[in-house]
Amino acid sequence: MDTPSDPLPRRSALARLAAAGAAPLLPHRLRAAEVAESFSLRYVLSSAMYATFPLREVLPEVARTGSAAIDIWCKVHADHREQIDALGHEAARGLFAEHGVKPAVFTRYPLGPFGLQEEMPIAASFGAEVLVCGTAKPSEPSGAEAKAAVRDFLERMKPHLEAAAEHELKIAVENHSKQLLYHPDSLRYFAELNRSPQLGVAFAPHHLHAFADQIPALIRELGAANLPFIYFQEHSEGMHTKAPKEVEMQQMPGFGGGLDYRPVVAALRDVGFAGYAEIFMHPVPRGIPILPSVAEISAAINTSRAYIGGCLDATGPQADQR
Repeated sequence: MDTPSDPLPRRSALARLAAAGAAPLLPHRLRAAEVAESFSLRYVLSSAMYATFPLREVLPEVARTGSAAIDIWCKVHADHREQIDALGHEAARGLFAEHGVKPAVFTRYPLGPFGLQEEMPIAASFGAEVLVCGTAKPSEPSGAEAKAAVRDFLERMKPHLEAAAEHELKIAVENHSKQLLYHPDSLRYFAELNRSPQLGVAFAPHHLHAFADQIPALIRELGAANLPFIYFQEHSEGMHTKAPKEVEMQQMPGFGGGLDYRPVVAALRDVGFAGYAEIFMHPVPRGIPILPSVAEISAAINTSRAYIGGCLDATGPQADQR
């Protein structure tokens, strides 16, 4: 029997107990490492980048840009949702099938968060997963006002989320300037108060330009369950006013903007982000292609995708070993 005068046996027993206590953690740590090692982004191609080019010309670009699906935009940013109506829904579904493309996201800002129910059966019939829109007033609340406004918004969304569940859709509301979800406080209260699996944030770093240092923390606080969608877009002086094309293009990753994407993708890796990532920018004026040809647009998207890939490599599990 071990006694206080027998330090070595007692030390061995303590070591065995410590090992036994740590044993259940080891597989968990290994699984976490495997998930981090295998993390990748699932891209969705924004039809808005191509504006009014015919769907038949845009759909082949899904594969060419390494995307898993397409996000269908409507006017004023593009007219592909209107093209679907003009083609007829059955013919449009045939066109998507012909190109092996899933319209996984329908971006429907004009309908607002409380007007999406009319779109739900249509989107569901195309196999969509996510509807993207903005939120509502009040404009840019913070502090206690933000908490009250988020709570009210979530209450008002309940019938719309029930309808979304019936159609197996998720609503992603953008953190947008001049709307409810703008200030980091509102995003944090959303993370705290949202209980619906049918509702999440279409996370927009460009609208957090004034709070850029908080972006990684906000991703971690929201977590994967609240993040069905993220834009890879950043602030540029060319977002709202006519500027040289090189300034306008700074909205896209890898084109000389000021946002460091390494901590952004590291945070996405940490939370196990499994939503859709969309490389994006706004042209001036709205509703025109970002570049003159389909090929040039896709090449720009691939430049951004390669840049994001480099950020993933630089922040992955093996980065510290190099």
